Amino acid sequence: MFLKDCLPLLGEHPRMGALDVCPFIPVRNVTMEECVQCANLFGKHLAGELHVPVYLYGKAALKESRISLPAIRAGEYEALPEKLKKPEWAPDFGSATFVPRWGATVTGARTFLIAYNINLLCTKELAHRIALNIREQGRGKDQPGRLKQVQGMGWYLDEENIAQVSANLLDFETTPLHTVYEEVCKDAQDLNLPVVGSQLVGLVPKKAMLDAAEYYINKENLFILEEEHKIRLVINRLGLDSLSPFNPKERIIEDMVQDGKESGCLISLPLHTFVQKVGARSAAPGGGSVAAAMSSLGAALGCMVGLMTYGKRQFEDLDPVMRRLIPPFHQAMKELLVLVDTDSLAFSSYMAAMKLPKNTPEEKERRTAAMQLGLKSAVGVPFSLAEKVHSLWPLLKEMAQQGNIACKSDIQVAAKALEAGVFGAYFNVVTNLKDITDEGFKQEVQGKLSHFLEEAKKSTAFVLHQLEKRTM
Repeated sequence: MFLKDCLPLLGEHPRMGALDVCPFIPVRNVTMEECVQCANLFGKHLAGELHVPVYLYGKAALKESRISLPAIRAGEYEALPEKLKKPEWAPDFGSATFVPRWGATVTGARTFLIAYNINLLCTKELAHRIALNIREQGRGKDQPGRLKQVQGMGWYLDEENIAQVSANLLDFETTPLHTVYEEVCKDAQDLNLPVVGSQLVGLVPKKAMLDAAEYYINKENLFILEEEHKIRLVINRLGLDSLSPFNPKERIIEDMVQDGKESGCLISLPLHTFVQKVGARSAAPGGGSVAAAMSSLGAALGCMVGLMTYGKRQFEDLDPVMRRLIPPFHQAMKELLVLVDTDSLAFSSYMAAMKLPKNTPEEKERRTAAMQLGLKSAVGVPFSLAEKVHSLWPLLKEMAQQGNIACKSDIQVAAKALEAGVFGAYFNVVTNLKDITDEGFKQEVQGKLSHFLEEAKKSTAFVLHQLEKRTM
């Protein structure tokens, strides 16, 4: 590594060093505690190699006064020479020596931060006035702002000739993306200022986009099922493409960070390959995965019949009913599809427990406990399948009575597919329950599952009977 000259780094954004901040953020398959460890290792290595001061913040902070990044940055680069002389601002790594060519670096662990700018046709001062209204810090302790876990300031973007309220959402589940946008719009309207879109800086979690979609869907009474369409709605409502194109595949973090396991998923295989795998000389995928696939297809058919009814002039009086029935089928279709792979992997913890050593009484006890835990986990997958299908029967009964009669056979197949899925789940659970020693657990699961099975039989018969009676 080499020192980078910090002196030319001038601009609107607060900074205190050439490498101002380096956060570690849990995105997938990693814990916050592991990110804290990474921050400590990085800070120690950076200070040791470059002999520069390093501070820890966020979840990695060693002092309460250093949890907040703005608190550490106060005074910025220019204040560092005097700040480093104060004992309370001794760095967590490195010596309290000012390095003009570097400044200082802050590292730590935190949840995903969304850098978000709202565009305004006004002056920098008016944009900053709105930022002071909404940011949690407000104008000081006596005048706090409205939005929790939000930092903000106003600035002018010369290259676009517009002002922006620049906000950092420290926790988008506390204060969502759309809330920041709507609150800025509210203040802008009070000041007779036009809002002309907004801008996401860097990557954004998919959940933040989908939460915003649900807000506008509910607010405007829209009917949107597909995730892709929900993302498009948010891009439009927030004006995220106002300054540059917004490509979801390049901006949503889940689409950028691939798991590596996805290519090996059963549900990613072509249908003929999946069928061949089921028919191969192997225990998995087996009946559990097939039951999940059948259940998912049953829910998909329920969704399809709803969509074949919704929006047609001859059934327009049923539009409110279909808008209520279709989403649960659509959601169940996705959830049940995931169980195709989950079921195939359900025995992994049990098989791992089987391989534990059993040479001493203590080892045998640990092995037995781990095996029991693994069996309960394996039982949980088919049980959740039966439970999910159980929630669909009232909806399928209503669909059978009111859905497009031209789709009669599709509803019939849906009923039998869902029933078969519950049968498969029942037999899978019963097979594994016999080896579980917790009698209370066994009785509870057996009782609920027997109820799910009986309801599946009765509901399927009801659906088929109703369809046979219908003529239109």
